[in-house]
Amino acid sequence: MAISKSDGLTFERVPLPDNDAFRALQLKIGPIPTTLSNVPDVPAQTVHISSIKQGVPLPPLAQLKISAGEEAKDAIDFTPHLATETTELDTTVHPPRFVQPHPPYDVYSARIYNTRELTKPGAEKRTYHFDLDVTDYPEESGVDFKVGGAVGMVAPNDAGVVDELLDLLLVPRYLRDRNILLKTDGGRWPTVWGEDQARELTTTRRDLLTWCSDIQSYPPTKPLLRLLAEYASDPNEKKILMYLTSAEGQGVFCDFRTGPHITMNQLLHAFPSSKPPLDHLLSQLQQLMPRFYSMSNDPHENCVYKAGCRRLIEIAVTVHETPNWRGGPRTGVGSGFFERQAQKFLEAEKRGEKIDLRVPMFKGLMANPLAKEFVSDGPMLLIGAGVGVAPFRGFVQRRLKNANCANKVWVLQGVRDSLLDELYSGEWGVHESEVKKVVQSRKHTGKGKYVQDEVRAQADLVWFIINALDGRVFVCGSSKGMGEGVEEALIDAVMCKGNLSREEAVKFWKLKGEAGQYIAETW
Repeated sequence: MAISKSDGLTFERVPLPDNDAFRALQLKIGPIPTTLSNVPDVPAQTVHISSIKQGVPLPPLAQLKISAGEEAKDAIDFTPHLATETTELDTTVHPPRFVQPHPPYDVYSARIYNTRELTKPGAEKRTYHFDLDVTDYPEESGVDFKVGGAVGMVAPNDAGVVDELLDLLLVPRYLRDRNILLKTDGGRWPTVWGEDQARELTTTRRDLLTWCSDIQSYPPTKPLLRLLAEYASDPNEKKILMYLTSAEGQGVFCDFRTGPHITMNQLLHAFPSSKPPLDHLLSQLQQLMPRFYSMSNDPHENCVYKAGCRRLIEIAVTVHETPNWRGGPRTGVGSGFFERQAQKFLEAEKRGEKIDLRVPMFKGLMANPLAKEFVSDGPMLLIGAGVGVAPFRGFVQRRLKNANCANKVWVLQGVRDSLLDELYSGEWGVHESEVKKVVQSRKHTGKGKYVQDEVRAQADLVWFIINALDGRVFVCGSSKGMGEGVEEALIDAVMCKGNLSREEAVKFWKLKGEAGQYIAETW
């Protein structure tokens, strides 16, 4: 029904999709103008999929040797080695060859040597510890694992989520794993940090959605909604999608972008008549990027004497969860993958089995601030909350092995409840009371406090360390709340002890950061 208003515009009430996925979007859509302005054009298709006829030679790929693992006869070792023969990768557990980080790195398949849950039942967030076997990691331009460094993880989208998306796009099951010829008009996709250029390569539809396209991390864009509108057969769904891309729908679109977390699958459930071709949809999806995790040990000291010396690196992963439209939790791409691997490993362990599970990884940020600035024996103050304390464990291990300076390193660790989510309790290699102070925000008795409160209480220590020869202050953790709070507390500390104005204190920490004495890694 059309509704005329005094300004001459005509509006109509459009029936909204009657499904839970749409209702979960929480869109406040009233009467929609019959004429919309500034609607973007249909985005260009830059990805093209074509079938490969049987008997036609496939385009050449970089050669890779795959050999049996040392400790598991039936295991596959995906360590990159040049070879003369053509071999097939099992892309259910390892990304295709073209998913390569920046040169000279290849994706290495690290075996999970051991894993355990660090947090206790009842903790608000679950955190897992992983020992990853990197004994056979290939040499790469002299780059080695460093204390405080971060490793890159090439985590896949969950197989069930990928199959659901293929179902929603009406891609027949017999086509999902069949080889296709993929052509791109330019850009880096489907590589990670490859050159900006047109590509032609052989792959499968499933591999592109599993390893190359982010289908759940980014909020919808107007070009993506315009694409869905173009392929929506229901006129009401098309009208709503067009409205969201228009000038008149800008307010609703902004609420849409900043509202509940939305995945590609939820969008297609919400607008079920929209069935865009996969290659046109791939043209609009973001690149699935590696996730980075700081090492929680000193990688030069960790050797397991079994079948020779196995070199391990250790990481801690906190599971990131948000509500999904079905009422349950949705885990992050990287942390969800790690939790699934941990659960498989632990379940097999309960059955008395030793299974071969892999994590696709590469030497990531060995020159990141936490690794690059750890070069002296000066006093150190390490401030972290949650999984942000993980790299500090490696710092303490290295410091206590290299020098007799236990009194020169201090850790301030923020946790919600030390009984549930204090990470690495008893695993720092020293009497923890000598180096570590744990601050609980949710105490069982009395008022809890945050790590930034302890920073203010330790203003004398902060002032001593930051003014000492080669003294350094490290901060690691979530930027929301903790990172911002610690930054303010550090400003307050030097204002108090140095008799500085706020402006002078801000400049003080800026100069210390430029000098490499104040290092903050927050996310």
